[in-house]
Amino acid sequence: MSKKTRRPMTVEEEEKFKDDMMKQAEKQLKEGTPDTQEGVWEDTTNIKEKLEKQSKENQILQEVPVEDIPYEVRDGVNPQTFNKQLIEPGNPMLRTPVAPYKDELLKEFGIKDRKELVASMFELMHKYGGIGLSAIQVGLPFNMFVAGDHQSIEKGMKLAMFNPVILSTSEETVMMKEGCLTFPFLFINIVRPRKCVMKYEDENGDLKEAHLDGMMSRVCQHEYDHQAGILMPMKVSKMKLDLAYKKAEKEMDKWKRYQKALKAAQKKSVIKK
Repeated sequence: MSKKTRRPMTVEEEEKFKDDMMKQAEKQLKEGTPDTQEGVWEDTTNIKEKLEKQSKENQILQEVPVEDIPYEVRDGVNPQTFNKQLIEPGNPMLRTPVAPYKDELLKEFGIKDRKELVASMFELMHKYGGIGLSAIQVGLPFNMFVAGDHQSIEKGMKLAMFNPVILSTSEETVMMKEGCLTFPFLFINIVRPRKCVMKYEDENGDLKEAHLDGMMSRVCQHEYDHQAGILMPMKVSKMKLDLAYKKAEKEMDKWKRYQKALKAAQKKSVIKK
């Protein structure tokens, strides 16, 4: 059986798709976020308090220079996610759908062009120890993200997507534990489609289509959620979220004790000199 291939889109078809993509993003922005797989997420006072508390903890850890933080405190935890350039988890920007990206926005933030933005985003992603990063996570109101360029990604694949749209997903789903740079030490089991097809604009403004599988598919779906104002804690029930927060708080306490011991050791070293 021969493999079917799609013919390239005509200029008219490409322009129509871009228009439809913009309309979809604008509709998403107007109507808000859709229901999650496990039901509608309730923004309860309890969860708000946890977000505010975590923001304060982040502020404390921001005093530690990134270069002084070891790459790994314990298995599965990357303290480099605590970087002051990441906006706090409780910031309403993170729970608001991002408006469609337009090149004119770059000038407002002193960014030369898309390529400069993409290069900066990948640099920030690596600095934070991430596998994906959305512009909104660092306070930039751009509907775009970078993903990949990491040892856990198949064949070293890397992508930068502007105005991404998910065209289709596979019926097969996979449950996997996910983390997020916005929520340090918080890891939650989330069910997502194994495969997805995404349409997007690349760093040159060209329309592209990506057929994704495995880890790259999951990362891009996670980052796409950020464009829709959907955060990782919204993907699970309150009970599962509370359990995950308890584990995260324990890891936070371990990290604080580690930092206290590290500072004490550094102080002793200075005194001896």
